[in-house]
Amino acid sequence: MKSYSESYKKAGVDVTAGYKAVELMKSHIARTMIPGALSGIGGFGGLFELDMTGISKPVLVSGTDGVGTKVKIAFLMDKHDTVGIDCVAMCVNDIICCGAKPQFFLDYIACGKNVPEKIAQLVSGVAEGCVQAECALIGGETAEHPGLMPEDEYDLAGFSVGVVDKDKILQPDTQKAGDVLIAIKSSGVHSNGFSLVRNVFNVNEQNLARHFSDLGTTLGESLLTPTRIYVKAVMNLLSKVQVKSISHITGGGFYENIPRSLPANLSAKIERNAVQVLPIFDLIARTGNIPERDMFNTFNMGVGMIVAVDKNDADKAVAAINEVGDEAYILGELVESEEGVIIC
Repeated sequence: MKSYSESYKKAGVDVTAGYKAVELMKSHIARTMIPGALSGIGGFGGLFELDMTGISKPVLVSGTDGVGTKVKIAFLMDKHDTVGIDCVAMCVNDIICCGAKPQFFLDYIACGKNVPEKIAQLVSGVAEGCVQAECALIGGETAEHPGLMPEDEYDLAGFSVGVVDKDKILQPDTQKAGDVLIAIKSSGVHSNGFSLVRNVFNVNEQNLARHFSDLGTTLGESLLTPTRIYVKAVMNLLSKVQVKSISHITGGGFYENIPRSLPANLSAKIERNAVQVLPIFDLIARTGNIPERDMFNTFNMGVGMIVAVDKNDADKAVAAINEVGDEAYILGELVESEEGVIIC
């Protein structure tokens, strides 16, 4: 590579570091190559050929998101190979709520200083997320921002595109009172609510290193657990059961996300005792003295996705989710009401 600018380097941007980062990440990206991925990295655009087999009216579905202030935990722990999974998860878990299958992903990394080894670690996580989501990483961008960001910090975002047959797009208006709500367990806090989490625990290196018996690990390890990717579970479910709606439980918790998948005349009635709350959420509530209403309005509380099906399909739906390695259980039902969410 002949491209080099001493003047640009003195201004804080070392283009040769970018080239080295690309070389280091190539092996990770190669893991994500699936049929349809036509281009490697380095071009001006990522190419992907859609397989339209069995799809008569293809509709593209896109989603974009980032990791948020969870990256602060990665900075303090100097562990950068998992937040990329979070980035992919936050995008693909959204688009599967329409019934779409993710096809490809692109990332964007902004950093104060391009340290090739660190950037490669970040991309290794993105690649692992793409492998879990069965989609290709076909491009991305790493931007060095001296003077705008501290040298040891970065931000990570991305977007994914999926495809669904128009006739198979989930139709929430087919829901009715008596339909059953099924929970799919989360892996932890996922990538939402970390500003509150950091405030509750006064997060620093020492606090993150504390071991909690009820967590079975250190606080930092628990908080950095990657967001669960539900693509395989949902695709298997859609192939076996008529799903009416899917809600991805992210920022805003139950009260904000579930109503997004409901008609105005229906509400989700959830049995509080049915919710299998993970220990990390009990610890957050106890340490921060946070009311339960606020917990359910901020965090996933151990439920990463909620699926609505006819009551006659409930057991079959739970089995379809469990057989691919996720954990599902019946959470509640839909009732005639305009409250949106009723936890009782």
